[in-house]
Amino acid sequence: MTTIRQLTVQGLTHLMEGGQSTMGLDDEARGILREWMLSARRGVTATAPAPAPPQVQQQTAPAPTPVSENTAAPVQMSVEEKLAFLQQRAANLKAVRVLGTLRSTMVFATGNPHARLMLVGEAPGYDEERLGEPFVGRAGQKLNQILKAAGLPRESVYISNICKFRPDMGPEQGMSNRAPSDAEIAACLPIILAEIRAIQPTCIICLGGTSAKGLLGSASSVASLRGRWFDCQGVPVRVTYHPSYLLRNESMQAKRAVWEDFLAVMEKLQLNITPRQRSFFLPA
Repeated sequence: MTTIRQLTVQGLTHLMEGGQSTMGLDDEARGILREWMLSARRGVTATAPAPAPPQVQQQTAPAPTPVSENTAAPVQMSVEEKLAFLQQRAANLKAVRVLGTLRSTMVFATGNPHARLMLVGEAPGYDEERLGEPFVGRAGQKLNQILKAAGLPRESVYISNICKFRPDMGPEQGMSNRAPSDAEIAACLPIILAEIRAIQPTCIICLGGTSAKGLLGSASSVASLRGRWFDCQGVPVRVTYHPSYLLRNESMQAKRAVWEDFLAVMEKLQLNITPRQRSFFLPA
């Protein structure tokens, strides 16, 4: 049976995703709700705390939530319908427009909406913005190679990004890219969290530190987060290096580190792992 606490947390989560950040409450109620939200958002692993809940302030009347900012898709929708709903919301996300630091072309996601594995990167780059699909540049080609080696065709997984828009670097940006800021991550976070609830994957791979910061609330390095399972909305999460890291560091040690993370995910998915796969990138 759903408890009052669970219903309250669900309601507050929907308000947060809709852009509302304040609510008129007395001190006692504020303390109770803060603890409930922290408990609900806290992951299984304490070393990677989830993002803090919105600050609750006393005010006479909270601002109304714009319908276009609500990312809570109706429960009766199919997965495909929920993703289409979220794509439309992402394209018109007011929190993103207010920042003025992200470019205008929205790059949503790609892959199987019923996938057991979800991969989350940081933000679209030059190639992704141009083609309208995540991970289609050199890093995307590297990711495709890793997925193929794991026996997971690209079309069998779901690939998305924390930030749906390419971070802006000014009129002379050209092909240059940058990682999204904390404010940009926060503005886009409700969409990716809603995607996870829609997809309901068996597990998630965070590709890089920006993804881990968004989903796990951790600013720790990828090196310190690797090798463990975390939790995001009840879904097991593994952190590994972004494929672009392997473009900069082609050492056997780096390749083996990423491959070990994928082996852990393959085991979580209960895939058949051959002796050859287990020996990839090990010394001869």
